[in-house]
This record gives sequence, structure tokens and C-alpha cells, in this order.
Amino acid sequence: MNLIILQPLEVDAKLRAVVTGARAHHIRKVLKAEVGKILRIGLLDGPLGTGTVVALDQQQVELRCVFEEAPPPPQIDVLLAMPRPKVLKRMWAQLAALGVGRIVLLRAEKVERYYFDSHVIDPDFYNKQLIEGLQQARCTQLPEVQIEPLFKPFVEDRLESEFSNHWKLLADPAGEKRLNDVFKSLEAPRRILLAVGPEGGWTTYELEMLIERGFKLFGMGNRILRTDTATIGLLSVLNEIGWSKK
Repeated sequence: MNLIILQPLEVDAKLRAVVTGARAHHIRKVLKAEVGKILRIGLLDGPLGTGTVVALDQQQVELRCVFEEAPPPPQIDVLLAMPRPKVLKRMWAQLAALGVGRIVLLRAEKVERYYFDSHVIDPDFYNKQLIEGLQQARCTQLPEVQIEPLFKPFVEDRLESEFSNHWKLLADPAGEKRLNDVFKSLEAPRRILLAVGPEGGWTTYELEMLIERGFKLFGMGNRILRTDTATIGLLSVLNEIGWSKK
């Protein structure tokens, strides 16, 4: 835990916060904090800062908070064909840590319907995982999660309006270009929408629908990767090269 994230309601008018549960345990046992210790803190969806321990016991830690400025917002959104629940479970924290602003989970043709009945897309579950990723990466912006169980209505009716000012990138083994080649064809800097299909791949119909709406198709070579491997690999590359046109 590289950052103690506080909920806005936990900080009072005097900028004091009382931390309990796993965060308090981490402060006491892992950070071995005592009164006077200064910790890195962040306000969820807000600024970073420092918290000075003013009191602690076996149940809670009281902090005096000083907030500075908010980290820059993530510039990448992800359109993700709904992975198998056990795969998505381990992806949540990584998506937040790598800096994703919005996660759209979409039912592609090769996605089983029952995936959308899983507890892993319950906000009470995934928000905890996302916050874990933020604490690891020392960021505060909680990704927005959007569940779309029907491919055609979303793509036809809402995708273009909701992502009108994005570079749209479509990952699929059918893509002959590589990511660097696609970036050379892009001009004005803007947010990125990265679309990653299911492990069985997008269908020809789905690829055509997305390309008609401005997606640039690219591939990652001959290896067929799992959804989590491909997504995390692409986000890492985009974080490295994506803002060279700023």
C-alpha cells in the first residue's frame, strides 16, 4: 500500500481523518507508524497530500491531513469484451494501477452470457479492487465502470457520442499494423479508447462495426494472448508512447 486513500466523508472540516480496518492495520503493522509519523495520503477522486499521525490504538489511526494538488487524470479508456470472471477479478486492480479512466465491459459474440451474472461486476466488489490498484500506483482517480450486456445497441446508438473525441484503437490478431504504425497516422492529441476483444477474438461482424466507427485496427504479432496479458501489455505500451504527440 503506497498511498492511504481516504473517502471524502472521512475527512472533517478541520482536515482530520480517522482510519480503521485494513488501512489502520497497515499503518500500525507494516508502516510501524507512531504519533508524529508522516504518511502519503490521497483523497479519492481528489488531491494527494500527507497525513500526520496524531493518535492511534488497536482499532484506528487519526490523521491530520494536508492536501496539495490532484494527480493528472488518466487519458486512456478501455472497451473490454467481458473476460471470464476469474480473469476479470485479477484485472481490476491492474487496470486502476495502470491508469484507466473508464472501463466499458461489453458482451461480444464469443462472451458467455452468464459472465454478467458474476459477483465480480458488483460495485461493492470491484471498487475495493480498483482502490487497491490506486493505492499501489499512488493515484486517486477511481475508474468509472460501465456494463453493456448488448453489443449492437451500444455500438450503434451510443459509442460514437460517448467517445466522440477519442483516438480509437482496436486490438485483434487480424490487424497487420502494429501499435507504433497506427500512432504515426494520428494527428491531434486526444484521449484514447482501447478496444480489446475476448480470448476467442472479435467476429468479422464486430470488427467491421467498430472499424466503421473510427477504430484503427492493429495486431500484437502471432502470439494469441489471454485477455489480461494483452490488456495490461497494451496499457503499458500506451503509457510509454501515447503522449508523445502532446
